[in-house]
Amino acid sequence: MCNSSSITEFLLLAFADTRELQLLHFSLFLGFYLAALLGNGLILTAVACDHHLHTPMYFFLLNLALLDLGGISTTLPKAIANFLWDNRTISYAGCAAQIFLVFFFYSSEISLLTVMAYDRYIAICKPLHYGTLLSSRACATMAAAAWGSDFLHVVLHTANIFSLPLGRGNALDQFFCEIPQILKLSCSDSYRGEVRITTVSTFLVCGCFVFVALSYVQIFRAVLRIPSQQGRHKAFSTCLPHLAVVSLFLSTVIFAHLKPPSISSSSLILVLAFLYLVVPPALNPLIYSMRNLKLKDAMWKIKTMHIS
Repeated sequence: MCNSSSITEFLLLAFADTRELQLLHFSLFLGFYLAALLGNGLILTAVACDHHLHTPMYFFLLNLALLDLGGISTTLPKAIANFLWDNRTISYAGCAAQIFLVFFFYSSEISLLTVMAYDRYIAICKPLHYGTLLSSRACATMAAAAWGSDFLHVVLHTANIFSLPLGRGNALDQFFCEIPQILKLSCSDSYRGEVRITTVSTFLVCGCFVFVALSYVQIFRAVLRIPSQQGRHKAFSTCLPHLAVVSLFLSTVIFAHLKPPSISSSSLILVLAFLYLVVPPALNPLIYSMRNLKLKDAMWKIKTMHIS
């Protein structure tokens, strides 16, 4: 039975009943959030302040840091507050805003990672045309397209989801609001809506994945033809961090939303959400700065300036 009713708030999933475990989750989420704020904040400051980093690769990295900060700041502060104050509620408007922003930031991140793969492809495979194909105007246009197209995509899907009548309670099996959890509460036949959303999103994600994969096939073929070992090492040092970020993010997103129902469980859903929602924004700055001497030098200058 499904009795349609007016819902004013939702109940998020409680990780644990004991106060000790709640505080443990609070500490874990707070640690990842602070790491993401610090790492991405340093990248933003370094790229903005150091004129040596005013190149297409670092421009896209700055955009990635903005998306990571936006995405993790949409979900973790609320989860952290809920753990601290032993609270599970989120308002209807807050839930709608969270769904919109999470969908927007992370779908834009997929598009931006695809653009960054194109940047690496041009830099390695067509270096003589790099300045022409990736001029300042071209970079700004590609970044704006990544943000703008996903904004329209998310507006349509969010409006469609919250136009459905909700009457199967107000409890969500997740620590943040997401579309599959809202669809479970719908009184109407949401199957068609879910199929449309899944089909469009899957098409976009898989299209990005195929483009990135083909780009890196060409990149590795070009790198292996470089005669000097130093040249190969330099090329790999600029490509491997991006490939690691893409692999971590896309693999968890694809598996989380396309996994067979037979292996679905609450604990698995939580772990996958944590892997693609929380871990990448905290680890991306570390991955990109680990093998990037220019970025490490710029970040070190910022640290020493603050210390002095």
